[in-house]
Formats: sequence, C-alpha cells, structure tokens
Amino acid sequence: MDNPSIFADSENETRNILNQGGTFLKSARCAEFRSAEGRKKAYEQIEEAEIDALVVIGGNGSFTGAHLLHKEYGLPVIGIPGTIDNDLYGTDYTLGYDSATNVVVECIDKIRDTASSHNRLFFVEVMGRDTGFIALRTAVATGALDVVLPEEHSSMEDLISEVEKSFANRKTSNIIITAEGNHLGNTYDISRKIVEQFPHIDTKVTILGHLQRGGAPSCMDRILAGKLGVAAVEALLNGKSDVMCGVENQDVTFTPLEKAISQKVELNMDLLRISRILAT
Repeated sequence: MDNPSIFADSENETRNILNQGGTFLKSARCAEFRSAEGRKKAYEQIEEAEIDALVVIGGNGSFTGAHLLHKEYGLPVIGIPGTIDNDLYGTDYTLGYDSATNVVVECIDKIRDTASSHNRLFFVEVMGRDTGFIALRTAVATGALDVVLPEEHSSMEDLISEVEKSFANRKTSNIIITAEGNHLGNTYDISRKIVEQFPHIDTKVTILGHLQRGGAPSCMDRILAGKLGVAAVEALLNGKSDVMCGVENQDVTFTPLEKAISQKVELNMDLLRISRILAT
C-alpha cells in the first residue's frame, strides 16, 4: 500500500479483535449486490477507495458475489469460509463452526442438569437449515438420546421407539437434538407427537437460536482464522484469485469459488452410528 497513514489506520482498527466474533465486522448480505447494477456500484466504490483486492469471509452467498465481481470486473478475490453450518466444499472446517458447537455443548450440559433432576425429556433445536453438521457433532459430544437431521429420513415411529426404550431402561436424562431443517418438521410439532404417545413424560423444548452465533471464538477458530487469513493474503500477492482458501487434513488448500459454491458437502454419517451407540 502506497499510503503509510492508511496502513496505520487499518492496523489500529484491527488491533485486539482476536477475541471477538466475526460479527465485529458488521457486514451482511446486500440485496442490491444480487443485480449487475448493484455490483457495478460496488466496484465503482472499490475503485474510488483504491482497493486492489478483496478477501471475502462468508458462505455460499458471499462467495457467489465475490465470484461474479471477479468475473465481471477482473478484481482479484480470495474467499475464506466463514459459516457456522460447516457446509462449504473444499475445507474440513469453516470459521465459526467450532465456536458454535462449543456453545451448543455448553448449553446442553446445563439443560441436562434439569433433565436429570426432574426426569424430563428435552428437545433441543440447533441451527442447520440445510445440513446437520452442528446437530450431529453435538449429539456425539453430549451423549444425546437421538438426533434428527435433514440428511437422514428416519420415521417418527423410530423416534418414538428410542424414547420408549430409554424410559424403559430408566435413563434419568434424555435429550434429543434436532436440526432446524430436519425432515420431521417443526421441533414443537415433534414434541407434541411424543407427548401424544407418552403423556406421562414431562417434555420440554429449547430453541437455542442465535445463541449459537454469538460470543468469543474458540481457540480452534482463532487459529484457523489466523492460518487462513495469512494464506489468503499471501495467495493474492502470489497472483491467485477467484478461489477459496480452506484447510483439508491440516493443509491449506485452494478450491475454485465456483466449485466451493456448487459442490455438496456430505455429512459423515458414521458419526450417527457412533452417536446411537453412545446413547444406549
């Protein structure tokens, strides 16, 4: 950067933010950017600010915009995967995923105290509109009785059977985790169907919602952010563009943005088997 005062200002703005979540950036999707006119306006502002390249942190929507900006105007862009859903192709982990799952585990551990003392059944809904990464990982980590995922099409009868077996075995705490986009529907509706079958069981529902998106980032996320941030800037300096910077098997990798957006990430369903073994 030619102007050292600008560099000093940007240095001051990013000092001591390591312990803050990505919401510190105060960025969000812009509906106007979906149109060619909106992207033209954005590029004009980028030129006016003398910005040479962009490092875009986000998911499918952000990367689609970054890819189009590069395609239409040749602006160098690198993507860093930032979504708690962990559903981007080309990386083992996305920024925010580990922090979000840690929050969920902490909440469920606290809920279990009440579930145990009052012999209650709790349904805990976590984020995951299209994928069950958060739900499945936290089900294993908390020893949940069962987990309901968008990717798995078990029946309501299967869930009823698991609840029946658990109470027959006199388990003192029973927690079922549901992803918000699960195939059985609204968590309150699922709970009502269980109550219809077992009216004697005290059943509660907790929706964790945006609790999962707040708070300080975990140690893993801080290290991942640093690793990907350095790799992204170095990649731009070396002429790379229109790619996502990710981590696979601990190594930094680069995946074309178009591929990262379009390819589906498969959930490791062996974790579901492990979860159900641990729940017995």
